[in-house]
Amino acid sequence: MDITKIPRHVAIIMDGNGRWAKSQGKPRIEGHYQGVASVRTAIQVALDTNIKYLTIYAFSKENWGRPKDEVDGLMELFCKTIALEIPNLYEQGVCVRFLGSRKELNPEVLESIALSERETQNNNRLFLNVALNYSGRAELTEAVKQIVADTEKGLVKLSEIDENTVSSHLYTHGIPDPDLLIRTSGEYRISNFLLWQSAYSEFYFTEKYWPDFTKEEFLKALEHYSTRKRRYGLTDEQK
Repeated sequence: MDITKIPRHVAIIMDGNGRWAKSQGKPRIEGHYQGVASVRTAIQVALDTNIKYLTIYAFSKENWGRPKDEVDGLMELFCKTIALEIPNLYEQGVCVRFLGSRKELNPEVLESIALSERETQNNNRLFLNVALNYSGRAELTEAVKQIVADTEKGLVKLSEIDENTVSSHLYTHGIPDPDLLIRTSGEYRISNFLLWQSAYSEFYFTEKYWPDFTKEEFLKALEHYSTRKRRYGLTDEQK
């Protein structure tokens, strides 16, 4: 692996927890518990390889349609995980930030979010972005609404609206676009994740379920990324 080509920002669609559990003859929620260990591993790899931003897709707006007991279990797991992991993340210099709508989240989850962001806000070794109750289309819709409102208030002129204007109204404002987007479990789609931000991301798909996404698997993805040529519409000679 060419260490000079480590991505600055890696985004991960953590897919396959339920199917992993089923393959093990266990309840779906057990797959999510096992998935937490893989998140820990991913964070450590990011720290070890000097990745600056790590964004993980934890829960989409569409996930509310899953069985109630699974959703309730996920929210409980989220709160427990925050309580257990924040001290260690703080010690390692990780800054935690949440992306997504907070309207549908219960008070316990909101309290956990506030705690994690408050406790780690001054860290800068790794920026961990957790997409929770997230939808790329909803994010873009809200950005359009905000821009229209600003235009009506005279805060911005129609002629001044450009790509930077849109980016500044997204949940990810201030965060560079992902260089590498990884999806586990053998699915080949981005499922409404970072639609605007992934325009020039490199994609890496693996058959591994998220609970089986080990340090070696992450390093394999980084090695694959290091072989890519990122042209952004230009030729090799121009780059």
